[in-house]
Amino acid sequence: MSPYAWGSVQRYFEQLFSGWNHFWFQPRYPHTLAVIRICCGGMLAYVHLIWASRARDFFGEHAWIHRDTSRLLHAQDWAWSWLWYSDSVTLVLVHETVAIIAALLMMFGLLTRLSIPLVWFLTLMVCHRQTLALFGLDQIVVMLSMYLMWSRCGSVWSCDASLRRRWGTSWLFPSADRAVANNVVTRLIQLHLCVIYLFGGLSKMRGEMWFDGSALWYTIVNYEYQSMDLTWLGRSRITIATLTAATIFWETFYCALVWPKLTRPLTLAMAVFVHAGIALGLGMVTFGFIMMVANFAFVDPNWVRKLGSRKRDTTC
Repeated sequence: MSPYAWGSVQRYFEQLFSGWNHFWFQPRYPHTLAVIRICCGGMLAYVHLIWASRARDFFGEHAWIHRDTSRLLHAQDWAWSWLWYSDSVTLVLVHETVAIIAALLMMFGLLTRLSIPLVWFLTLMVCHRQTLALFGLDQIVVMLSMYLMWSRCGSVWSCDASLRRRWGTSWLFPSADRAVANNVVTRLIQLHLCVIYLFGGLSKMRGEMWFDGSALWYTIVNYEYQSMDLTWLGRSRITIATLTAATIFWETFYCALVWPKLTRPLTLAMAVFVHAGIALGLGMVTFGFIMMVANFAFVDPNWVRKLGSRKRDTTC
C-alpha cells in the first residue's frame, strides 16, 4: 500500500474514532435529563398509585393473573420478583407506598442518587409480577428510570441542588456542570427509542391495513379506545391513507431521520403529533405523554439550560 493510501486509511479511522468518542463521551449538561426526571417521577407515582388502589385485583389471592402464572411465564429468563412468593395485600401496599414516596422524591429531586434506583427496582418487581397486564407506559417509565439513575439529572431544578449549595458537592449531591455520564445516558435513551420505533414500524408493515391505507380508519372507529369522535376524517379517503402512510413511514425511519439536524425538528414534531393523537383520540393520555417526554431526550440541553435561566431571571 502506497504511503498516500495508507495515510488516507489512517485519517479515516482517526475521524471514525473521533466521531465515536464525541458521540458517547462529550460532556453534557443535565438540564434535559432533569426535565425527563421530573415528568417520569410524577408518572411513576401515578402508576404505583393505580396499582395500590387495585391491589387485591392485581396482587391478591384471587388476582386477575395469579402469581404462579407470572412465575411460569418467566421460567426461561432471568427475571425475578419477590411478589411471586406472596399474596399478602398488606405487604403489597407497603411496597407500593415506598414506591410512591420514592417516585415523589425523584420528581422533586431529593436524594435522587438513592430514590431513582429504589423506585426503578420496586417498579421492576411489579412489572415482573404483572407480565400479562403491562401497558406501554409501564415499560417506558422503567426504561427511563433505569437510565436516569446513572446520570446527574437530580443536580438541577431539585432539592438536591439546594442541599449542594449548603453542604457542598459530593457523590450524593453532584455538580450541575457538564458530565460524560449525562451524555452516555442521553445516548442510551435516544438509541433505545430508535429501536422501539424501528420494530414498531416493521411490525406494522406485517399488517395489510397499513399497506392499503385503512389502518388509521379502523383505529378511530374502534369504540374500545375512542375518546374523541374523529370519524369525520372518513369523508376523505385520501386524508386517511396519507396519514396512515405518513405514520408508518415516520415510525420505521425515525431511527435515521432523528439524527440529522435538518430532519430532526420535523421528526420530533411528528412525534408530538402522533403521540398527542394517541393521547387525545384513543384515550391513552399517560402513554402519549410519556412518549413525548422520552422524545425530549433529543432536545439540546444547552437550549433547555438557557430557557430555564431566562425564566428564573424573569421571575426574580
